[in-house]
Formats: sequence, C-alpha cells, structure tokens
Amino acid sequence: MITLYGSPRSSAGRCIWALEEAGVAFTLKEVDMKNKEHKSADFLKINPMGKVPVMVDGDITLFESMAINYYIADTYKKELLGTNALEKGLSMQWSFWATSELQPPIIEVFIQKVFVPEDKRDNNIIEKNLNKLPELLTVLNNSFADKKYLTGNQFTIGDINVASVVSICPMMGVDLGAYPNIKGWLGTISERAAFQKYQGLRK
Repeated sequence: MITLYGSPRSSAGRCIWALEEAGVAFTLKEVDMKNKEHKSADFLKINPMGKVPVMVDGDITLFESMAINYYIADTYKKELLGTNALEKGLSMQWSFWATSELQPPIIEVFIQKVFVPEDKRDNNIIEKNLNKLPELLTVLNNSFADKKYLTGNQFTIGDINVASVVSICPMMGVDLGAYPNIKGWLGTISERAAFQKYQGLRK
C-alpha cells in the first residue's frame, strides 16, 4: 500500500486528490512541521530535502508533488496522463506552467499573509506579486475558450495540478470573478467524487 507523508492542506493535497482519482488505497501520515519532524533523521532518510510530500510505494520513494502525481497516473490510471500525445503534452505544459509561473507569486503572498505577523508584513512584496496574477490568470482563462478541461474533454493530472494552485487565489484575496472560464472549470471539477473526498480531508 502507498504511504503518503504530508497534510491535505499542503502540496500533498494534490497527491491525495490524484490517489483518489486513481482509486488507489493509501495511508496518509501527517508530518509535525511545527516540531520539525520533517528535519528529523528518520524523515531525512525518506526525503533528504526535508519537505513534504513524500510517497512510498513498496520499494519506490518519490518526493515533489508533481512527480508523485505523474507516477500515480502512469502506474495506476493511465488515462489521467491523457489519451494521446497532444493531451499528454498539454497536461505537462500546464503543470509546469503552474509551478514555474503561477505558483511563485501566489506563494510569496501566502507567506506574507499567513506566516509573517501583520506588523512585520512587507506590503511591497504582496502588491508586487498580486500584480503579476491578472496576466497569468487571463492566459489560463483564455485557454478554456473552447475546452472543458485543460486538454479538451479529457480530465487529466494536469487539471489536478493546476487547480490545486489556482484554488489558493481566493484565500489570498484574489477575486476569480473576472475569470469566468476558470470559475466554470473549477465548478466542473468540484463535482468529481475524488475531489469531494479530498476536500473532506481538508476540513
């Protein structure tokens, strides 16, 4: 059985969602970050980077949530990769885009608003990174002009990877109302049973 280390509210959440989509039994082990469990000798044997998520599947160990998700799809439910070369390429394209373009400014804002005490927050960092989001979200919004999902009509691991990043936006005060295609896509995704199971673990 797969063991996944991490919290549903961390980047491990997208891996939980992927496992639910693939119908794979797994054990979730939350890591006590406040008490530095992720820096303990035992945990560093699993992930020398000292971060979550980490997945152990038999004698296979993987870290980095995007890599874990592509492993889950390729091993347990290949249609999540896409059903042809174009779908597979688009799934990877948008996944890489989410982590390299969209996620960094969101995380910068998240750090300031969640981890930095209000009296010590750097509003210049918040404003600078919030100002990057409209252009990025517009690109994503326009990509859905004639599509149900990122690759067309096929739900893929790319949808999980990108949605897990986009869903942070409202928590940072970003109104997605200006991006109706994104909102429609998220609404469609939220109806999936696997997503609802994953959301249930976040409560």
